[in-house]
Amino acid sequence: MEFEVVTIFPELFPSVLGASLLGKAIERGLVRVHLTDPRDFAPGRHRSVDDAPYGGGSGMVMRPDPLVAAIEACEAARGAVHKILLGPAGAPLDQAAVNRLAAMQRVLLVCGRYEGYDERVRAFVDEELSLGDFVLTGGEIAALAVIDAVARLQPGVLGNAESPVEESFAEPLLEHPQYTRPPEFRGLRVPEVLLSGDHARIRRWRRREALRRTRARRPDLLARHALTDEDSALLDERDEP
Repeated sequence: MEFEVVTIFPELFPSVLGASLLGKAIERGLVRVHLTDPRDFAPGRHRSVDDAPYGGGSGMVMRPDPLVAAIEACEAARGAVHKILLGPAGAPLDQAAVNRLAAMQRVLLVCGRYEGYDERVRAFVDEELSLGDFVLTGGEIAALAVIDAVARLQPGVLGNAESPVEESFAEPLLEHPQYTRPPEFRGLRVPEVLLSGDHARIRRWRRREALRRTRARRPDLLARHALTDEDSALLDERDEP
């Protein structure tokens, strides 16, 4: 999997890209990340990538010429790529979008800054994505989130191949509660079922708790989930230790 990132702050990336499982995946060649600074394509002595908005208003707007030139340079250097503009006007990033991007060979992420992009930039990308209904100072954190979410689905990146399947949002349910040692901590005990060794009972408990947690915390997700008869029975089931 290969990522292209167009950013005026490439120095924000190395510490995250070099750490943990993502760093190991890059070291092993499972994931590659190329950083391109649009300032290298900006006109003038000051290499400015922003300018005042036409029509007046506060703040500055990112110019189309250095951004598009950077995008085209990435394609010229390494081939065709799926181009994504990161910004609050984009479609919300969810697990379905992450799964879709994970099936691609190359993804390009454009990081916004200032008051946003010149509208004409949108004519040179394939889609626009947002992390949610809030505003960041720039798209770099969003780009890192996309890289992390997509890269971890690549074969060999995670040590446990079952992990992506069992996690929250792999289907439209939150993940069941997790416990580890010690069996008791400050009066709080691990549910007995998890210590039983009965795998069928554990699977049933985990499914029930995932359904209940989703109903309590994200009823919008549960409303989109087609409940089986067994799921409905689990939601109505009495608690066990």
